[in-house]
Amino acid sequence: MPVIILGLAVLLALGIVLQRLSDPAAPVWEPVTATLGRLISGVSGSENILLIGNNARSATSPLSPGQADILMVVHVDPAARTVTLISIPRNVLFAYPGWRDPIPKIKGAFFLGANETPNRGPQMAVQAVSKLTGLPINGYVVTDFQGFVDAINAVGGITVDVPARLYDPKNSGANLYPGVQRLDGAQALAYVRIRQNEAGNGVRVNDFQRMDAEAQVLAGLKRALLNPATAPTTVPRLVAVWQRDVVTNLNRSQLVGLLIGAAGDHFHHLTLGALRDSMILASAPLPGVNAEGAIEGAYYDILDPAHIEAELAPLGGGPASTGLPPLPAPASVPVEVSGSASLISRLKAAGFPLTAQVTAGGGHITVYYPPGEPAAGWAVARAVAASNEYVVPGSSARVVVVDN
Repeated sequence: MPVIILGLAVLLALGIVLQRLSDPAAPVWEPVTATLGRLISGVSGSENILLIGNNARSATSPLSPGQADILMVVHVDPAARTVTLISIPRNVLFAYPGWRDPIPKIKGAFFLGANETPNRGPQMAVQAVSKLTGLPINGYVVTDFQGFVDAINAVGGITVDVPARLYDPKNSGANLYPGVQRLDGAQALAYVRIRQNEAGNGVRVNDFQRMDAEAQVLAGLKRALLNPATAPTTVPRLVAVWQRDVVTNLNRSQLVGLLIGAAGDHFHHLTLGALRDSMILASAPLPGVNAEGAIEGAYYDILDPAHIEAELAPLGGGPASTGLPPLPAPASVPVEVSGSASLISRLKAAGFPLTAQVTAGGGHITVYYPPGEPAAGWAVARAVAASNEYVVPGSSARVVVVDN
């Protein structure tokens, strides 16, 4: 009963605030909603909530075994009145010692845990993201495709500015034209999922662009909730959707409080890593990464824990780790290179000592690393500052870069 009464009080107070918002001379929305939200949720210091988007097909619940297609930390800072959305690339190479996972990526933590009895999908995802970011994770919210669609529909759709023609009939089903427009739940899901755009304009063709779209959709959801004409009805509908389509370790009053509190805050978005961190790793031994001590060839994102620590320190982050060997300092990695003058210049600028160099060709870059030293190859591939370089085991005592 206290939770029900509290929920009704929240909605009543929200309605009063929205009524006053209609008077331009009474700009009370942000201070009142922020104060109300913090009181309800019990937030005093900063909090980190992990949003997990489960991509399980034909899911019977948000906890059905699937990959974490979306991993985003919501950092709430009451003192600074800000909410920072931290996107985690789903393809980050991440160690799961003792687990049988031949393609170990951070998105797989949810899948591994979801196949346990009892289901530990959210808990394993929280542990992995907390280790990667160095941030303490206070709670989690898990939804699936249907939950995402229902949430957008609950607020009457969202308005987004589509940056370019998006056409992906085979995968996400996206078929959108550029410009400001209103998307329903199914359209919004296609909008955030597309990364194989066939329109030929170079927009939304990788995971990093897709993570920007995820943040854009959350901002659109915030705007929809702030609409003074509809919020008294959309907030209860969204809470109802949460009860049906979301699994969380937060109680209802915490969810409503965080929602209302965040509504009055300023949003920021940052993504860990960049496109240059994406590479194609060949099948190779990698002790400690999993039970097999080896990875299968696939696309991976190689993030630098030192960079993560520096980036998240202002948000309270501590030591960050992928569970893998640290990236070596460029000065300690001798490189032989055969490639374009531009490639040679980039490697020199990054601080790698070039023991041999030949200006040649230009095509696709392959990085060969010394036996047992994959991190040296990863460091060089990241410094190339492109994407999708092939990184394979070599036989030389030096890293060998070939562009042909």
